[in-house]
Amino acid sequence: MAVMTNNIKSDQNLEIMQKAGGHFGYSKSRRHPSTAKFILGTKNKTDYIDLEKTKVELDRALELISNLAKEGKQILFVGSKPEAKKAVQEAAENLGMPYVNERWIGGTLTNFGEIKKRIDRLVDLKDKREKGEFEKYTKKERLMINREIERLEKYFSSLVKMAKTPNLLIIVDSRKEEGALNEAIRMKIPVISICNTDCDIKKVDYPIVANDSSVSSIKFFVEQLAKAYKQQDK
Repeated sequence: MAVMTNNIKSDQNLEIMQKAGGHFGYSKSRRHPSTAKFILGTKNKTDYIDLEKTKVELDRALELISNLAKEGKQILFVGSKPEAKKAVQEAAENLGMPYVNERWIGGTLTNFGEIKKRIDRLVDLKDKREKGEFEKYTKKERLMINREIERLEKYFSSLVKMAKTPNLLIIVDSRKEEGALNEAIRMKIPVISICNTDCDIKKVDYPIVANDSSVSSIKFFVEQLAKAYKQQDK
C-alpha cells in the first residue's frame, strides 16, 4: 500500500509540474547539448522537457536538502531575474535564510570577508540610526548616511543572516546566475539549480531541468525545495 501511495503522490507532483508549465523548454536552436537527455520532444521548434526525468533529479535535490536541514546547515537562495525575485525572497525568508534577488555582487562567496564588512557596516549604521546617534550631525551629513544605508540595503540586507559562507546554493537559472555558480564551484559549495534547456547542466551538482522563465514553474520548484528543509527542521 505504501508503494501505491508513493506512486500516487509522484503522479500528482508530475501533474502539478505540468500545470505550472514546468515542461516548457526554449527553442531547439537555444538547446545546450548537456540537456539533450531531458528533452521529450520538439514541437513548433520548441523543446518539451521530460518531467519524469526532472522528477528524479528533484527527488535527489530534496534528499540533499533534508539531510542538510537535519544538521541545521545554511542555504543561500539566488534568483535575480524578474520572474524569480518574489519566489526566492519568500522561500528564503520563510526559512530564515539569506538570499540574493538583486544583482550578484562579485566576491560574495570567494571574497566573503569583504562582503561581511559591508554587511556589518549596514547593521551598524541602521542600529545607530535607530538609537538616534546621528541627530548630532548636520542635515547634509544625515542625508549622506541615509543614502549609504539605502545603497547597502539594496544589495546586502538580504545577506545579514549569512555569518559565513553557506553550505548550499539554490539557484534559479544557472546561465543567468553564472557569477554565483562559478564562485560556488571555486569554493566547492554544492549547487541545486532550476535549469532550462539553454543551461550547461554539467556545471551543476543537482540540476533540475525545468522551465526557469515562468513565475508558476519557478514558484513550484522553489517551494518544494524550501518545504523539504522546513519539514526536517522541526
